[in-house]
Amino acid sequence: MALPRAQRKDTRVSTQPRQDAAVARHWRTYGPLGLHPILLRAMEAFNEHGYHGTSMRDIASRVGVTVPALYYHYENKQALLTTLLEASMRDVLDRCRAAAAEAGDDPLARFRAMVESIALSMAHRQGLAFLDTEIRSLEPANRARYVALRDYLEHMLLDTVRDGVARGMFTTPYPADAVRAVLVMCQGVANWYRADGPLTPAQLAERQVVLSLGTVGARDAA
Repeated sequence: MALPRAQRKDTRVSTQPRQDAAVARHWRTYGPLGLHPILLRAMEAFNEHGYHGTSMRDIASRVGVTVPALYYHYENKQALLTTLLEASMRDVLDRCRAAAAEAGDDPLARFRAMVESIALSMAHRQGLAFLDTEIRSLEPANRARYVALRDYLEHMLLDTVRDGVARGMFTTPYPADAVRAVLVMCQGVANWYRADGPLTPAQLAERQVVLSLGTVGARDAA
C-alpha cells in the first residue's frame, strides 16, 4: 500500500495555536478528518484497546503495511499519540479563537460562542477528543506541550469569564473553578455522545451552552 510520507522525528509543536483562515470562516463546519491513514488507524486502535494495549504491529496490520514501513513514516508509537493529541487540541483552539473573534467584545456572546465551538468539536471529532484520556501515556516532554495547549484554551475561557464578572454579566465567585467545570463537562461529551442518538451535534452544543451559562452564573442566559 503506497502512503504519502508523514512527518517524523521532530514532533515539537509550538504552544501558540495557529489561526487557520478556513476554520476562522467556518468554525461550525466539519468535513472529513483528513488524517494520514496511519494516524487514522492508530486513533482507532488507541480508542479500542488503549495506548498500552496497542502495538505498532497492530497498527501496521490495520493500515495494510509492514512494520518497517510504519516506522518509516512515524518514529514510534509515542509519536503517533503525540501527533494525534496535538492535532486535536490545535483544531479545538483554532475553532474556539474563531468563535470568540466572531462574537466580538461582549463577554456573554463570546462565552456562548466559545463553549459552542468546544462542544461541537467534542461531538464532531469524538474519536480524537476521546484520546484525551491517554494524556497519562505521554512522555514528560510531550505531556508538557499538550498541557500547555490545554492551558491556553482554559485561559481563553477564563479571561472571558473574568471580563463578564467585571461587567456584572456573570455572578460566579469562583471564575477559575467554573471554567474548569465547564471544560470537564464539554470534554465528557466525547465519552457519552452517540451520533445515532436523539441529539444532533448542534442540539447538544446548545444544551452545553445553557448548562455552562448556569455554571458561571450568567444573569441573562436567554
